[in-house]
Amino acid sequence: MAAVAAIYSQFQTLQAQVLAISTDSVYSHKVFTEVSPSASKIVFPLISDRNHKISKAYHVLNERTGATFRATIIIDPDGMISSRWINPPEMGRNIFEIVRILQGIQFARQTGTGIPANWLPNQSGIKKDPDLIGKI
Repeated sequence: MAAVAAIYSQFQTLQAQVLAISTDSVYSHKVFTEVSPSASKIVFPLISDRNHKISKAYHVLNERTGATFRATIIIDPDGMISSRWINPPEMGRNIFEIVRILQGIQFARQTGTGIPANWLPNQSGIKKDPDLIGKI
């Protein structure tokens, strides 16, 4: 969460709404943002999912521990899931990769092209044409 807060302006530029959802209580969130110097910079909503409704709905609840997996879910403006991934418990997220994926999703929607492997902003997309399969 603190890493997202550090580059939150990039998410705003992309017109992305950021929500941090955990099974921790609102009291835990309050203490976390008050005692952690990096967490005090969080300006997006921290949502408590104590009843696990959200975690179960998105299939990111670890039933054994009662906590969520390290999941990142991108929902498009139409309410559809565009991207969903879960990091291993011992591995943090790559915030810059999340930004790149958002940029790629938005670029594909704007241009109608596909996004090739290792795509970066300012690169072109791939024309979606079945006749070109295996020829490029």
